[in-house]
Amino acid sequence: MAQYFSYDLQFFAKEGAGGEKTEDATAKKLSDARKEGQVAKSQDLVTAVLLMTLFLTLKLFLGYLGTSFLENYQVVYRMIPGIASNVFTLNTASSLTSFALQRIVLLTLPFFVGAVVAAFLINIWQVKWKPTGKPLMPKFGKFNPIKGVKNLFSKDKLFDLLKSVVKLGFLGYVIYDALQDQWGMLLNLYTLSFFDAIALIGTTIIDLGIKISLFFLFFAVIDYMYQKRKFKEDMKMTKQEVKDEFKQTEGDPQVKGKIRQKMREVSQRRMMQALPEADVVITNPTHLAVAIKYDRQTNAAPVVMAKGADYLAQKIKEVAKENDIEIVENKPLARMLYYNVDLEAEIPQELYQMVAEVLAYVYGLKGKI
Repeated sequence: MAQYFSYDLQFFAKEGAGGEKTEDATAKKLSDARKEGQVAKSQDLVTAVLLMTLFLTLKLFLGYLGTSFLENYQVVYRMIPGIASNVFTLNTASSLTSFALQRIVLLTLPFFVGAVVAAFLINIWQVKWKPTGKPLMPKFGKFNPIKGVKNLFSKDKLFDLLKSVVKLGFLGYVIYDALQDQWGMLLNLYTLSFFDAIALIGTTIIDLGIKISLFFLFFAVIDYMYQKRKFKEDMKMTKQEVKDEFKQTEGDPQVKGKIRQKMREVSQRRMMQALPEADVVITNPTHLAVAIKYDRQTNAAPVVMAKGADYLAQKIKEVAKENDIEIVENKPLARMLYYNVDLEAEIPQELYQMVAEVLAYVYGLKGKI
């Protein structure tokens, strides 16, 4: 006997076109992400630049460091008899501590300044200047142990693990290759003087450090390009998200349409209320109607009081008849006024002659001339 099982086919279906993140992130989403501290940034690049800065500073200030160490050693060595012959008081301890701190600051200052400047510049280069404190705010969701375990086995963590293994392999080769030519000299350090041995060890460490820094810098640049690409993919939006954001920022098109309709209705009511003050209505004669008023005391030129097409043109003519306003047919003038002059705006100079002829005709009929 055959048995039938029901399956929800949606379980096997891929996310629909409306749910696929196929659209590039909008400027608003990128701005919001930046405010939250989400940017395309490679921490490996920062580490590599800091490491390179450290070893380059060491190479530049190696002579200064060696001389300073010797001078400090001589100063402290000369102080030993005085300290030993006198009682070791609090003042003596304070003086010795103050001297040591000053020397330590002077020795470490180049490295501190170099590290701060390098870290600042490389971060500015990656993410530009827009500080935000939101990443420092505590997020209790990060303390979720289940989510933490899931993150341990996420795709990003596995990629980081693979990247670390590859870097360790290459790093081992770089160190071996750099020290291969130095093994003989390092094994014969006992044949050198103390200062020559120290100089050899220092030079070897610094040169090796610079090579390691270049190696890390190479991988960091690759990681930076990967982070930028990954960030772009993570920021992508669905078509629906783009539409929703547009509605939030620009407003719902339907709502905006209703608002524009209400504004037109208010404008038309105000226009029809002011229409009885017009001197003449110029028509097309059936499709267009434009009402003109000329007040020498308030305006330098005639003003368009009302205008409309089709149904609204008929309403303008009806109101004009009710208020004994002359209706003059002039197709070219009606079209030019309707399409080129806004409501409550003065007519352009190019139409002065044509409008003046119409007003003269109307004033003649009304006996105003």
